[in-house]
Amino acid sequence: MRGVVSKSTGSWYKVILDSGVEIDARLRGKIRTLDIKSTNPVVVGDEVLLDFVEEEYSIREICDRKNCIVRKSNKLSKQFQIIAANIDHAFLIIAPANPHTPQGFIDRFLATAEAYQIPISILLNKKDLDSKKANSHREMLLDLYPNIGYDIYNVSFLDNEDVSMIKKQVADRCVLLAGNSGVGKSTLINALLPDSNQKVSAISKSYNKGRHTTTFAQMFVGENGCRIIDTPGIKDFGMVNIEPNQVSHYFPEMRALLSQCKFNNCLHAEEPQCRIRKAVESGDISVTRYVNYLGILEEVA
Repeated sequence: MRGVVSKSTGSWYKVILDSGVEIDARLRGKIRTLDIKSTNPVVVGDEVLLDFVEEEYSIREICDRKNCIVRKSNKLSKQFQIIAANIDHAFLIIAPANPHTPQGFIDRFLATAEAYQIPISILLNKKDLDSKKANSHREMLLDLYPNIGYDIYNVSFLDNEDVSMIKKQVADRCVLLAGNSGVGKSTLINALLPDSNQKVSAISKSYNKGRHTTTFAQMFVGENGCRIIDTPGIKDFGMVNIEPNQVSHYFPEMRALLSQCKFNNCLHAEEPQCRIRKAVESGDISVTRYVNYLGILEEVA
């Protein structure tokens, strides 16, 4: 029989069968010995084949993934953690303030999604915030990302019309929600799926940052056919098995100009006659985006 992993609880996994029933299943021992470089062999969103023997379900095979999203392992620098797999669309949730989402985090996640072939949109939450700092950051984001080609929506997860718009977009899709702690992931899930009862925490006054309320990825199924994957409020995403000369391919505004550089292996850092650097100097490519590109390039190299 076949199912989709909805939650990992250590040695046990929650799996939603094709019938819609959610069951508990163990990971069959021999799968653990496979050459899997990630710290977690089975992840939320994985399609798996199961056996039912002696009143117990066991996962005997993990089906090929069409894509996945990863982050660096906290403990093992040479390994990585797959957060979720088989994603139809990702929504990066950000906020202009309380807490402020750094552009470096935004660009890193967008590049990671590009690298692993995950379509992505941006939900700019907390449109009701009205301060000089929030308005300035919001205006910059709403101007920058549509010009690159990304859909960005200025919304409030407390606004019924905005929530209705998002419901239409997630219908019949496996959707991943990502973002720093405090930007409203749990609030959105509660609005989309009232029965999920996700815990929502207040913003820390000491550091003006969100408190972690989600500690693991988990899938929720809605009546409109959506499968929503909530992810931990994590600080960093990483690229795995990416060569330095590939990084620019995951910045759409750079990708369009790559053929115009003098050298085929140009890294767009110090090489002469670089079309990307020229575009930065002329203002056709955002300076902050370019700086964030160099940061990712340095880590990959």
